[in-house]
Amino acid sequence: MQYHHVSDETPKSTSITPAQFEKHLQFLKDNHFKVVALSTLVEAIKTEQPLEDKLVAITFDDAYSNIATNAKPLLDKFNFPYTIFVNPAVINRNENNPASNSLSWAQLKALADEGVIIANHGYEHHSLARIPTSETEQLTQQQWLTQQGTLLVKAEAIIKEKTGQSWHYFAYPYGEYDVATQKWLRELGYVGFSQQSGAVGLASDLSSLSRFPVSMPYDKISSLRDKLGSLPLALGLKGENANTIYKYGEPKSITFNVENDDFYKAGLNCYISGLGKQDITWHDDNSFSITFSKDLPVGRVRGNCTAASISEPGRYYWYSKPWFILNEDGSWYPL
Repeated sequence: MQYHHVSDETPKSTSITPAQFEKHLQFLKDNHFKVVALSTLVEAIKTEQPLEDKLVAITFDDAYSNIATNAKPLLDKFNFPYTIFVNPAVINRNENNPASNSLSWAQLKALADEGVIIANHGYEHHSLARIPTSETEQLTQQQWLTQQGTLLVKAEAIIKEKTGQSWHYFAYPYGEYDVATQKWLRELGYVGFSQQSGAVGLASDLSSLSRFPVSMPYDKISSLRDKLGSLPLALGLKGENANTIYKYGEPKSITFNVENDDFYKAGLNCYISGLGKQDITWHDDNSFSITFSKDLPVGRVRGNCTAASISEPGRYYWYSKPWFILNEDGSWYPL
């Protein structure tokens, strides 16, 4: 689960109210979900140990101060562990600003001492997919990632110095990444966390572990029930199909390889934001394609595929694929 603000006063698109957040936590307790530290899930995947059913990890991006004032008392009430992804440069700039909405290092150290995981969200809150350009310089992607690798390691060192923790977990700012970024992150020895929906399982890619965003308007209990009851749908992507960044009009279709056949193929449904339900063409028992009904719209696009489980009637598998669609001239959409 991915949260940002827990507040009545912050932007709705990145917020959940304290009252609704408490309802989320009560739902987890009443329905016998086991809320575990993020490290429990990651280590199970790394070591290929069976995952218990109904495991949940709670995460926050950006280290906002309302996590301490509004979320922490509720999390303490339920005795639920959680993780905060932080940007050290942002915290450093706000340390002596009384008007800041960021947690301080002192607050983060106190939380770390209580067992809260403090993890890396980048030195600054810069998208790794957006390579900066100027009139005099155009960095190659390798040059850009080399710079960002230095900053990622710097951020990790600061987190360790300030909190005593170094997990080598990294949440992509804005959820934006591509195949080269995933390779870069693996080579640095980090586990990556994205922002597309989807359940996590042993077959999940450790360079882009999915998280269910549950801020408004996706904070309703009915929506949460469906998400938390889902199972990880193991689909693989090879070659061009693994790409995430395209210019508008470029991607026309995508082919998935099926790595788990515990679902009714006739009941597989795939939806794409802005386009709706898509037609599916099965090539054989192990692969299928979607030919997009229209060009994917400019901006952040998500494809979600769900299918009913055969072995667990009443439950559904869920898989999500992100795309970041640029303008026709190759320029990025606004953040």
